[in-house]
Amino acid sequence: MCGIAGIYHPGTPKPVDRARVLAMADAQAHRGPDGAGVWTASGVGLSHRRLAIIDVAGSPQPMRDGDLTVTYNGEIYNFAEVRAELQAMGAKFVTNGDTEVLLHGWRQWGPAMLDRLNGMFAFALHDAGRQCLFLARDRLGVKPLHYVVLSDGSVAFASELKGLLAHPLLRRAPDLSAIEDFMGLGYVPDDASVVAGVKKLPAAHYLLLERGRPVPAPRRWWDLDFTSRASGSLKDLEAELVDRMRAAVKLRMVSDVPVGAFLSGGVDSSAVVALMAELSKGAVKTCTIGFHEAGHDERDYAEAIAARYHTDHRERVVAADDFGLIDRLTSAFDEPFADASALATFRVCELAREQVTVALSGDGADEAFAGYRRYKFQAAEERIRSLLPREMSANVFGTLGRFYPKADWAPRPLRAKTTLLALAEDGATAYAHSVGVTTPALREKLFTAEAWRQLGGHRAENRYIATMRDAPARDALDRAQYADIQHWLTGDILTKVDRTSMAVSLEAREPLLDYKLIEFAATLPVSMRLRRGQGKWLMKKAMERYLPDGILYRPKMGFVTPISAWFRGALADEAAGLARSPRLLQWFDGPAIERIAAEHKVGRAEHGRTLWQLVTLDRSLARLFG
Repeated sequence: MCGIAGIYHPGTPKPVDRARVLAMADAQAHRGPDGAGVWTASGVGLSHRRLAIIDVAGSPQPMRDGDLTVTYNGEIYNFAEVRAELQAMGAKFVTNGDTEVLLHGWRQWGPAMLDRLNGMFAFALHDAGRQCLFLARDRLGVKPLHYVVLSDGSVAFASELKGLLAHPLLRRAPDLSAIEDFMGLGYVPDDASVVAGVKKLPAAHYLLLERGRPVPAPRRWWDLDFTSRASGSLKDLEAELVDRMRAAVKLRMVSDVPVGAFLSGGVDSSAVVALMAELSKGAVKTCTIGFHEAGHDERDYAEAIAARYHTDHRERVVAADDFGLIDRLTSAFDEPFADASALATFRVCELAREQVTVALSGDGADEAFAGYRRYKFQAAEERIRSLLPREMSANVFGTLGRFYPKADWAPRPLRAKTTLLALAEDGATAYAHSVGVTTPALREKLFTAEAWRQLGGHRAENRYIATMRDAPARDALDRAQYADIQHWLTGDILTKVDRTSMAVSLEAREPLLDYKLIEFAATLPVSMRLRRGQGKWLMKKAMERYLPDGILYRPKMGFVTPISAWFRGALADEAAGLARSPRLLQWFDGPAIERIAAEHKVGRAEHGRTLWQLVTLDRSLARLFG
């Protein structure tokens, strides 16, 4: 697990400053405190910061083999299998790690080698013979890769935005469309950047830069397909699911350094720990974060699983006023990021890093097996929409929704206004709104008229709507899951885990995002993902032999941070002060910000998440642009 950076001149092969490339990597030193390396040649420079996991004493990077040089961030979990295939073809290996597999794999198969890799990765491979640089990212986007075309024609790339910021030719200017995306979704999506001109190589894409040719668009090399349905009995599919989960966990336990697991006491992390315990000779090291608020504290559930599987378990309580971590997270994420659970995720990563270098998580199961509650609501709403012609449902439900009283404070089943307005929309539009943070109506009030003019019709929800419309899917649930995997998973969940874990030099691995497991989950009939309002139905049934019903079928909690209370207490003055921030006032209306802060403080309205967005945005803008 590492941080990578580099510079490539696709036009004239100008000299590359070795110190500049190294500085880009050093800006990401937290990603790799165990070593550093840099290599330059005509028109190219690659650098690397290493967190040693496999072949700790060997596999230095950038790694060279003849005309080939690679700098690589990630893990190829099936590297032994690919290595054996290459050796059978005559390849000679001199190291014991997974990095060298990329060099021999490229020589044998070119870009097609990606199809053979099972792992999380982002890498840059230079081929002097073919005069090209090959950038690639893993299927689900677990590992990040940013790049930009600079004023001198060169292409610079880095694992994190801060690596690019170390390059003096990067012109720092904010991208307003990315700010609209952030306000709508709570994160800057994988196809956007808050720094104008910077791009993120999308998940499951590669970019082939060839000397003498223009910089092309990235090419997709893998996609998730929801159009097929698995056949077989419930018993057979259940057995296959357990086998695939076990295989995914086993692959991710391979390490030359200590391995542990995050254990929240929820279904997903508990399932991972149960399978780790089954596969491990010794006690699995687990850790959990607790809260003083009883409604958010899952320590009792985590302790029950730890006792059941005799893990070496540790816990730590996060104080309700842990907002002092905001500046540390602003630095870790670079771009604004409004998922407040990042506070708790950072703390659990800190706790894990005290004993291990690798930690397995339960991330990915909700997207793959339909675990979010919003899937249940979406499915129910789609059934109702199907009962009436589209135009009639828009008129009937739209009229009812406009006149129904607003009740944001109530549980969702009682928020009839929200449901009625959703039913008046088509399914994709309604779902796009349901996954958002600040509603379009509130954004209309917050942004100035000039900002809306500059946006020219760009809206955060549009990408979700387009993705659901074009999804390789058979059902509305398929479309919602596919869109979440394309946007929410990469932009929020995996970004959160990568930045918080790497900030403390911890490698996080997500076995439930093994691509073979994800592909299998996409073929499951809808009734095996969502049944009688129960998400992850088949997964929970398959885990009944491992986990008690009190874990499997209890209400979902997740990491919750009391941000609403903060803005009525310790952070109330900061919320009010946002209305005077010169950074925000470039695009936002000061009186509108002041109004929502005041309404929230006295309890007249619930604007905690929007205020949190504005705080994180303001601090990120200050750090990025001064």
